[in-house]
Formats: sequence, structure tokens, C-alpha cells
Amino acid sequence: MKTMLAARMHEIGGPLLLEQLPIPEPRPTDVLVAVKACGVVPNLKNVLTKWPEWFPYLPLPKLPAIFGLDVAGIVSQVGSQVHSIRTGERVYVNPARGCGSCRPCRSGEIVNCRGFTFQGYFGRGPLSQVVFDAYPYGGMSEYITAPQSALVKLPDNVSFEQGARFGYLGTAYAAIRKAGAGPGRSLLVNGIGGALGLCVALVGLATGVTTILGTGRNQTLLDRVKALAPKRIFVFAVGKRPNVTAYPSPLAPVDDRPPVTVMTRIGPVRRGRLVVEGVTVDDGVVRSVRVNGEAAQPLAPNYLEWQVEIDAGSQSRPLALSAWAEDAAGNVERVPHRAAIVMP
Repeated sequence: MKTMLAARMHEIGGPLLLEQLPIPEPRPTDVLVAVKACGVVPNLKNVLTKWPEWFPYLPLPKLPAIFGLDVAGIVSQVGSQVHSIRTGERVYVNPARGCGSCRPCRSGEIVNCRGFTFQGYFGRGPLSQVVFDAYPYGGMSEYITAPQSALVKLPDNVSFEQGARFGYLGTAYAAIRKAGAGPGRSLLVNGIGGALGLCVALVGLATGVTTILGTGRNQTLLDRVKALAPKRIFVFAVGKRPNVTAYPSPLAPVDDRPPVTVMTRIGPVRRGRLVVEGVTVDDGVVRSVRVNGEAAQPLAPNYLEWQVEIDAGSQSRPLALSAWAEDAAGNVERVPHRAAIVMP
């Protein structure tokens, strides 16, 4: 029996152990890919150490498990019902998996499948473990199996290392496509110096976005991004996290200080949906997010995303956004966050 080397995790937070495992056989509509490069996203550390605690509703594969998504490699073997893919071809493997038979999957909206799963990463639905069972191999192994529909052929001038970045580029492209950004439009990218932010800028340039505005903390990285297209990209450095001021009650000010500090001002906006991200604290629980005095609704029980619908009729209005959290002692603190307008 031929074997391969794979890094497997046996317990949350434990080390990845190098082990010899049998090389899998592809099913009739699947392919076997020899891994040449695999992406390592910044969030992978959280997935391997804190995920069940932070996101119990986003399942991980049963342990022991092989992680690693965004694989690029060479097709080593094809299933009996694979006809348009040949062994030896260079490919990128899209890690998005679904059940394949539900209405969202058949409509091209795989992310809405109840079994939607990132192979080698985590799932988003109650059927994710079934998908993990079908495709248990992540990119931190010498070989993986994948459905033939997940392959993107790489041209010769794209290296395997570059191909392993296609996940970021695909996410950026999907966002710009859904936003309708293009010639004559402006685009704001928060965190433009990061891996995903940079890909958004690159795809924005390629799709003809007229003006790209970017924010970030590292001025050196911002200057490098601007150098890509000095006449179309404009960058702005934001300050460090402000000092947190605590108050004994959200309604009772201390001395002459207001109980809640407005952190962000956006606008004017006539209609759309304001999505607030990053509203979380280390030692407290987020109790309130308000937009122009109106309470926002949490999108998830972990308080990471909140939203409020905006419909000001024919009159645009600026948005004043505030967020505060309460610790176990009842002290209130303002919370750093970021926000985006999602237009209808």
C-alpha cells in the first residue's frame, strides 16, 4: 500500500503530528491531486486552538483531522467519470464544498447549502460533517481528493505558490462583483494592507474601479499599496486603538464625561444596511450597538456582527455609530469596531 505524509491534529490546541497514511483513491467523479503548495491563512491558528469555544455552531472535522485549504498542485489520478481533466495538469483546488443536490447548490449559491464546508478548514452547517467525511484531506498532506468541479487549471506562468493565493483573489472578486464596483465607481477597503485587502485592491484595479480608498495602520504597507497605482489608489493611516474609558453605568455619566462615546461617523446615506464588525472585547460582553440612537440587531450570538436597516426616504442622513460593552463588575467601556454600508 502506497502511503503519504500528512500533518494531523488529534486534539484542539495540540501539535500537528506528521504521520504516514494511505494515499486515497478518488471516487468516480473526483480527482487525486499531489499537493505542491497550500495557503496558510492568519485565522488558521484560531481554528486550531479556539474554534469550538468561540464558534460552536461552525463545526470542525472529527479529530484526528488534516487541515489546510487553498491547495495548488498536479493532478495525479482521475475518477472513472472524469473526462475533461487529465493527469499531469497543474490546478488550484477550490475548497468550497456543498451537498451538491439542494436548491442552493444547483443554483450556484453553494454558500447557502446546509452542508457548506471549507475542505481542510471548518463548516457552516449541520451537514458539514458529512462533507468532511467525503473529503477528509486538507492541504497539509501530500495528496488530497476533490470533486472535479472544484479544479481551476493554472497556466504555466502562474506558480503553485501564486495559485495557492487564488482563495483570497476569489473572495475579493466575489465582493466586488456583488457590490457592482467598476468604472466610474469608488471603492473603500478597510485594512487594504492585509492579504485580503490587497487582493481587493488588485481586483478593483483589474475591473476598472476609478478610485480606490484604503485604510490601515502600517504606513509602510500603505505606501507600497499606493505605489501600485498612484493616480487611482489613495491611502489613509488610522491611529492606534484609543484608550478605554470605563463608566459605572451606561446612563449615568461620571463627572462631566458622557456615558457613551460616538466612535464612528458615516454618511450621508439614504438607504441600505449598516453592518458593524469587530464588536468584541476581551473581558466584557457587548450590550449595545446603536446607530443614530436606534438599537442594532446582532447577526450572530457571538456579537461579532450587528446590523441596522437604513431607509431615510428621499433624504440622506449621516450615521453616528456607537458601541459599548459591560464587564462582570458592571463597568461600561467603548468598543473598537469597523463598519460598512451594504447597499440594496
